[in-house]
Amino acid sequence: MEKSKVLIVGGTGYLGKRLVKSSLANGHDTYILQRPQRGVDIEKVEMLISFKMQGAHLVTASFNDHRSLVDAVKLVDVVICAISGVHIRSHHILLQLKLVDAIKEAGNIKRFFPSEFGTDPARMENAMEPAIEEANIPFTYVSANCFAGYFLGGLCQIGHILPSTDSVVLLGDGNQKAIYVNEDDIATYTIKTIDDPRTLNKTLYLRPPKNILSQREVVQIWEKLIGKELKKSTLSKEEFLAPMKELEYAEQVGLCHYYHVCYEGCLANFEIGDEASTLYPEVKYTTVEQYMKRYL
Repeated sequence: MEKSKVLIVGGTGYLGKRLVKSSLANGHDTYILQRPQRGVDIEKVEMLISFKMQGAHLVTASFNDHRSLVDAVKLVDVVICAISGVHIRSHHILLQLKLVDAIKEAGNIKRFFPSEFGTDPARMENAMEPAIEEANIPFTYVSANCFAGYFLGGLCQIGHILPSTDSVVLLGDGNQKAIYVNEDDIATYTIKTIDDPRTLNKTLYLRPPKNILSQREVVQIWEKLIGKELKKSTLSKEEFLAPMKELEYAEQVGLCHYYHVCYEGCLANFEIGDEASTLYPEVKYTTVEQYMKRYL
């Protein structure tokens, strides 16, 4: 079976660059949306050129030019949107709706992966889902849960991305389970599912069994690795939410997201059907312990 041609929107972003690498490694004809240069972002340009040298095709298109988006979409079978901006939802959703319009008009797309990747869109307030389903666009949502770099690096503390060797603040009792996934594994599973009929018009849940852990368990793994116990203090939910009123809207959304994950355990408190590690047992996912060794 011929592999689908893939267009990645946001291919120089945090997750996008990993999706490009994984798509190329899996032998997909890979296209990257290149937006007309705004300013002089030399690092993004160099990344795009390096992808081109590895065999990717660069397609110039702009969210402000509907025709250019339609033409870009017509080149491929599958569109993966990885534009970042999870905390600035209104802007991010607006851009995706423009992409949905282009996919609808092009009429050739076999599958669309919207830029959700974090939590499960069916379980969070979400403006994308009705638009995609109304336009009759075949889709797969990827529910990737907690990006390891953001959550494990800071021992699940908001605003930290490197683990302390001295102390940690536990959120509530620190016993709510969350699910941590290495960003490279998120990309691997996403690309694996592109031509898989089992995940069409469904949510692909990434729940690596060994990575369903509470904050306390994450801290214990780190303590074992460094051979030292951390000083622990706790932050009640009231204290966590207290600064909310002073924050910008985008930061409020980020804080709420953390609250639901770390105080309510919203990622691990419901049953799912098939999970990525059972659908694709050949993928050797990164465990929390393996991941955390990078910080030693």
